[in-house]
Amino acid sequence: MVAKPASSATRKLSTWQRTLRVWPYFNTARSRSAWAVAIGATIVASATEPFVPALLKPLLDRGFQKGALDLWMVPVSLLLLFAIRGLSGFVAQYALAQVTNEGLQQLRRAMFDKLLSARLSLFADQTSSAISNTVVYEVYNGSVILNNAIIKLARDVLTLLALVGYLIFLNWKLMLVVSLLFPAVALVIQLLTRRLYRLTKQSQTATDNLAYVVEENVLAHRDVRLHGAQASQAERFDVLSHSLRRLSMKSTVAYASMSAITQVLAAIALSAVISIALVQGSANTTTVGGFVAFVTAMLLLIAPIKSLSDGATPITRGLAALERGLDLMELTDDESGGAFKKTRASGDIQFKEVSVLYKTGNALALDRLTLHVKAGETVALVGASGSGKTTLVNMLPRFVEPSSGHIYLDGQELGDWSLASLRSQFALVSQHVVMLNSSIAANVALGLPVDRARIAQCLEAANLGTMVAELPQGMDTLLGHNAMQLSGGQRQRLAIARALYKDAPVLILDEATSALDTESEQAVQEAIRRLAMNRTSIIIAHRLSTIQHADRIIMMNAGSIVESGTHTELMLRNGAYAHLYRLGFQGA
Repeated sequence: MVAKPASSATRKLSTWQRTLRVWPYFNTARSRSAWAVAIGATIVASATEPFVPALLKPLLDRGFQKGALDLWMVPVSLLLLFAIRGLSGFVAQYALAQVTNEGLQQLRRAMFDKLLSARLSLFADQTSSAISNTVVYEVYNGSVILNNAIIKLARDVLTLLALVGYLIFLNWKLMLVVSLLFPAVALVIQLLTRRLYRLTKQSQTATDNLAYVVEENVLAHRDVRLHGAQASQAERFDVLSHSLRRLSMKSTVAYASMSAITQVLAAIALSAVISIALVQGSANTTTVGGFVAFVTAMLLLIAPIKSLSDGATPITRGLAALERGLDLMELTDDESGGAFKKTRASGDIQFKEVSVLYKTGNALALDRLTLHVKAGETVALVGASGSGKTTLVNMLPRFVEPSSGHIYLDGQELGDWSLASLRSQFALVSQHVVMLNSSIAANVALGLPVDRARIAQCLEAANLGTMVAELPQGMDTLLGHNAMQLSGGQRQRLAIARALYKDAPVLILDEATSALDTESEQAVQEAIRRLAMNRTSIIIAHRLSTIQHADRIIMMNAGSIVESGTHTELMLRNGAYAHLYRLGFQGA
């Protein structure tokens, strides 16, 4: 797996600091009223907790004396008490759901906006499965877990305070014994919470690694079967799955230990209270009702104490999950551009001493390359695989940045252009066609207003008019995942239709006809020739039919230009291009 940005875990933030990071997304103007309702309902539910032992005291002290207590008082009070608690719990849960979903929507939108504007290095540093898992699943699980844990924490704290107040009212001496329980529980929670946080972050990484193996095998399912690699891939999956299982078991041990230790401490305190209460009873300093009410309240006290210790786990996991999304936004820089804008460029392009180094220690992808493509000129790039052709064209829309040197469009350096304005000047058709799971019309008009008449013209020009017309929904037909129901040639022609629709002043064709049959290629080549008129065109291809009409052919090798001229001129020179041509452009 490739390295990921430093997470908040490496910055050693406290739980409070981590909570403050996510709080703004769940504290919007729309969610504040829901928070108020949820907290108010929680206060009501918690305040009713001491009423159960409070009802036991008069029942035991006077309920069995004839005429001392009305028969209807206790059952009616119990029914009313639990009705109030049930209604309060429902209202709190509903209000909390509003807060959670509002915050989740805000957080997901902010993350998706970041993906749309992030530096392209993000997609090289992290796998698509890790990014999608963070945006779709991690933040959902984190927000639901965290908000539920917070409201539960508030309820438990309020319940604890109400019961402690009642216990002090009943017998402050016994309450002093109970109070010794709190520091010990707090220490246990603090120690085990730190361990749980570390294990949660490690589990997230292990989950990403496992998801990446699944993603790779889904994408490469044909190659895996062709080479009989099922056993090795299954072993690879087992290793990562075992690692994830081991981390999950460690988390379970930490979680279970917290609950068990808390209960043991509570049992020690309860034993001490009973012993002291028996001594007080023998001295007639307490009544049976008072003693039972105190023990009952103390038993009720164990539940919120245990819940508070258990609550550290979901809060830790929720914060860790949400921080994946926050790290994605805060530790990923946006693409940077200048302020220069132009509605339509003439298409004059200059490379001056441009070098590109992808990774230290590797050879240069481009080595001090200098090239001038005049406005309206059609230039073809040829050369062996790895000669730098694709790197060169990817630098124009700034998908790749130069390590040194300068690139200009219409005399203005690319870095000075507004990114939106710069990229509007280019139409790109790559050998790796990507289509969205939307209609044919939406894919052709991608990012532009839909003009159905123009879309039909572009589809016809790309030799897709008949095929689309025969579909039941025509151009409204949904393509599905990357248009996999279409052939490779049909997908490429659809990409060409998209480029035709964009009508940009600079056309980039990176092996745009590689998947077309001879008949389809002839039709598309005619469309490309019409499209290239009065436009700057840069073509990467290995077929002579694709480049024979180019104004200039650039022969590249190891990131440098070795020859330049028309097809006839280069053949007469009998150099590298002529040799490549005689080989039938093999490996180009």
